[in-house]
Amino acid sequence: MISLIVSLCVLVVGFIVYGGIVDRIFGPDDRKTPAIAINDGVDCVPMKPWKAFLIQLLNIAGTGPIFGALMGACFGPVVFLWIVLGSILGGAVHDYMCGMISSRNKGASIAELSGTYLGNAAKWVMRIFSVVLLALTGTVFVNSPAALIARLTPKALNDNFWIVVILLYYLLATLLPIDKLIGKLYPVFGIILIIMAVSIMGGTVIGGYHIPEISFADLHPEGLPVWPFMFVTVACGAISGFHATQSPMIAKCITSEKQGRMVFYGAMIAESVIALIWAAAGVAFYGSTQLLQNALTELGQSGTVYEIASMMLGTVGGVLAVVGVVVCPITSGDTAFRSARLIIAEITKLDQRKIRNRLIITIPLLAVGAMLTQMDFNVLWRYFSWSNQTLAMIALWVATAYLVRESKKRFASLITALPAAFMSAVSMTYILMADEGFGLGQAVAYPVGICFAAVLFAVYLYMWGKMRKKYASGN
Repeated sequence: MISLIVSLCVLVVGFIVYGGIVDRIFGPDDRKTPAIAINDGVDCVPMKPWKAFLIQLLNIAGTGPIFGALMGACFGPVVFLWIVLGSILGGAVHDYMCGMISSRNKGASIAELSGTYLGNAAKWVMRIFSVVLLALTGTVFVNSPAALIARLTPKALNDNFWIVVILLYYLLATLLPIDKLIGKLYPVFGIILIIMAVSIMGGTVIGGYHIPEISFADLHPEGLPVWPFMFVTVACGAISGFHATQSPMIAKCITSEKQGRMVFYGAMIAESVIALIWAAAGVAFYGSTQLLQNALTELGQSGTVYEIASMMLGTVGGVLAVVGVVVCPITSGDTAFRSARLIIAEITKLDQRKIRNRLIITIPLLAVGAMLTQMDFNVLWRYFSWSNQTLAMIALWVATAYLVRESKKRFASLITALPAAFMSAVSMTYILMADEGFGLGQAVAYPVGICFAAVLFAVYLYMWGKMRKKYASGN
C-alpha cells in the first residue's frame, strides 16, 4: 500500500517539477495557435483549457491503461516503477512535445512533423505507419467496449450488435466538427471516468485488499522477461505512440501555448494514475500474479475488469465502474479514426471543411475497422502494442530533432533523446524476441537492441555537435 501511495505522490511531484522543466525548455510564448489563426470550424476550433484537457485525457486513456496495466501487473509490483518513471520522464514529455510542436506547425500530424524534422522518407514511413496503427487502435477500441457492454445487456444484444452501434457512433464522431459531439459528450464522460477510478481505488483500500510493495522480482507466471515485454505490454499508462497521433488533434484546439503543460503533460500524468490504480487492483484482488494471469486467460481482459469491479463494489458500483471502462476505449476509438482521417487528408489534400470529402475518407476507414474486428483480440493487441511503442520511439526522435534544430539551450534535447534511445532498444528487442516477430533468443535480441539504440544515439550526438558549432559561430 505504501508503494502505491508513494507512486501517486511521485506522479504529482513529477508534473509540478519535471513538467515545469520541460515547459521551460520548450518555451511557450504568445504566438497564435491554429485554433485562433486557422479556426476552420471543423478541426481547428477554440476550446476552453479544461475541456481541451478532458478531451485529451479521454483520447489517450483507452483500454490501454486498464487492460495493459492488468496484463503488466502479471510481472509483479515492478510495474509500478515503469508506470511512474516511464510517464514522468518519457510518456508525458512525448505527449507534450508532440502537441506543442504540432501547434507551432499549423496543427500538423506526427507524420508531417516527421517529414519536416527527419526528412521526406521518414514522412512517408510515418504516414503509412500512423494510419495502420490508428486502424488497429480504432478496431481494438471497438471490440473491447462491445464485449463489456454485452455483459450488461440482454443476450440478444450480443458483441456484434454493439460493434455495429459503436461503429455508427464513430462515423458521427469522425465526421462532425470536434466541438459538436466530442466537445459536448467528453466532459460528461470525464466525470464518469474520474468516478470509476476513485471507486476502484476506494474498493481496493476499503475492501482490505493487500497491495504488494515494489520489488524488482520478475513474477510473470509464463516466464516472460521484464525486458522488453513489460515495457511493451504497459504502453498507454507509461508511454504510448498512439498519443503522438492524438496530441496534434488537440493542438488544433488550445487557444494559448501556455495551456500545453496542463493539457498534454497533465493528461498523461492523469492517465498514469488510472493505470496505477488498475495495476494495484488487479494484483491485490486476485492475490498473486498467477491467479491474475489465470483470470486474464479464462475470462479475457473484459471479463477480468467486470469481475474486479462487480466483486469490489457490488452490483451498482460494478456497473458504474464498467461504464467508466467502456467510456475509455470508445473515446479513444473515435478519435483514432478521426486522426486517421486528418492524416489521409494531409496526404490527399482533400479540404476537410466539405462533408463530402470527409465521407470519402471516413467510410473506407470504418469499413477496414469493421473487417479487423473479426480478428482475434489478443493477436490485434500484440501487433498494436509493438506498433504503438515503435511509433513512440519515432515521435521522440522527431521531438529530439526539433530541439536540436530550434533550441539554443545546450542540453535541451536530452529530455527527448534519452527516452528515444530507451524506446529504440525496447522496440527492436521486442520485435526480435516476440512470437509475432522473429522469435529469437535473448542472446541475439538483447545485444542487437542495445546496439540499435546506441547507433541512433550516436547519430543524435553527431547532429547535436554540428548544431552547437553553428550556434557558436553565430550562424
